[in-house]
Amino acid sequence: MKILPLHYDLVEYLRKRQLENKFEKQKQFFESNPFHPSLETELLEPRTLRIWSFRIDRKYRTIFIFREKDTIEIIDVNNHYK
Repeated sequence: MKILPLHYDLVEYLRKRQLENKFEKQKQFFESNPFHPSLETELLEPRTLRIWSFRIDRKYRTIFIFREKDTIEIIDVNNHYK
């Protein structure tokens, strides 16, 4: 699985919250197996929009969409509980 480069704003968001290392670890899991158990990958509601998420840690999630069969674009990183 290929992940397109992150937008500058998302890189800054990760940096400010000291999530770079956690994100890289989860990204590696995702690239080898998008449904690795630690990622808790899920299709978000409404399902018709085809927006997915995977876990960075207990608090933060990565929101993404599939661009092609084996390529995704991360469109947001956010606090899962806000």
